[in-house]
Amino acid sequence: MNTPNTTLAGQHAVVTGGGSGIGAAVAEALLRAGARVTLMGRSAQRLDAQRESFNGLGEVACISVDVTSEASVEKAFAQAGAIDILVNNAGQAQAAPFAHTDMALWQRMLDVNLTGVFLGTRAVLPGMLERGQGRIVNVASTAGQIGYAYVAAYCAAKHGVIGLTRSLALEVATKGVTVNAVCPGYTETELLHASLEQITSKTSRTEQQARETLLRTNPQRRFVSPEQVANAVLWLCQPGSDAITGQSISISGGEVM
Repeated sequence: MNTPNTTLAGQHAVVTGGGSGIGAAVAEALLRAGARVTLMGRSAQRLDAQRESFNGLGEVACISVDVTSEASVEKAFAQAGAIDILVNNAGQAQAAPFAHTDMALWQRMLDVNLTGVFLGTRAVLPGMLERGQGRIVNVASTAGQIGYAYVAAYCAAKHGVIGLTRSLALEVATKGVTVNAVCPGYTETELLHASLEQITSKTSRTEQQARETLLRTNPQRRFVSPEQVANAVLWLCQPGSDAITGQSISISGGEVM
């Protein structure tokens, strides 16, 4: 008989972009560790469906939010109440050659992937500092650690997330709050499927050929699973990980060392 994991009992965690993919896997891992979880995302319908899939795992709330909107973020986090763990997972990727990257694409990548992290963090930090404890985990990407062609705006935003993570970690290092980033490589999510579709639509490659192209960057020759990313996030949130802060942990099968 498995012993229940209650290491996060009594903790309230918020996961942005919690309606699918990595966010949903992170939420499930936190629930299984005993945390109460609030899913945040743009689609109330998707959030509700994800909550239903967690039937019996624990207490789950859903709050709609646009992470790019200051007013929306402030309202959502005020509704959520006191937060012990924040996982800034909401993100979006869009590819284009640099010469074809217009201001709209550039701003969208910064707004969703970087400003969203800033706004969410700003909303929870005062309460964490007041209580003298808190965990912030930013879901960045290997695109924040190295460069990739045709996604300059996305890479710039994710590099910004890692810079924010390191800077804030230093500011709050003595105040009981840790700030870290996890950096997945290509992960089996809707974002990956969108990337594969873009490759196949703009080239003569089949989906299998597109997959093989992306897999070549991973020494293990396989995509990362959302659950593997969630395991790293959970580890950073659990007791005993409080000496780890300011880190950007690559989850990429050895692509980044």
